[in-house]
Amino acid sequence: MRIVSGQFKGRRFHPPADKWPTRPTTDFAKEGLFNILANQLDFAGLKVLDLFAGTGNLSYEFISRGCTDLTYVERFRGCVKFAEQTAKTLDIEPLIKIVRSDVFKFIKRTPEQFDFIFADPPYDLPSIDTIPDLVFEHQLLKENGWFVLEHGPKNDYQEHPHFVHKRKYGHTVFSFFE
Repeated sequence: MRIVSGQFKGRRFHPPADKWPTRPTTDFAKEGLFNILANQLDFAGLKVLDLFAGTGNLSYEFISRGCTDLTYVERFRGCVKFAEQTAKTLDIEPLIKIVRSDVFKFIKRTPEQFDFIFADPPYDLPSIDTIPDLVFEHQLLKENGWFVLEHGPKNDYQEHPHFVHKRKYGHTVFSFFE
């Protein structure tokens, strides 16, 4: 895992891989996503939510690029411990709120709204198709906010009322919603 740009550019982290339920976003896909975002968003002013955050790969990338208000949500204890250790190593603890929780429970109970939401669920998650509806149903996005769902090529959200466009990077697809 590597941070590709910003203050921590080039920093590498090696999460324990044995029996982890994660599939970190590839550097190729992450660079493509952040090239799109960098042309549209001011990272320093964003309130970001990272759902199914896993190793924290995307969270660290946002903070490296200037984000100062990020909420990381993951239920797997090993990932949460790794994210806490990494936040301490990078000295970014005041910038990241690490929440150990089931994402679906978090969505239903949080009173907060965010400028940008990223979700990277397991591609084979049976309830993956409900995530865009839940984000909008529970009004997690601020006005003019963006939601990006990472998924495999089998899922298609083009008929969703908030769908804007998608980008494909190998077997990784990012669907953008507003």
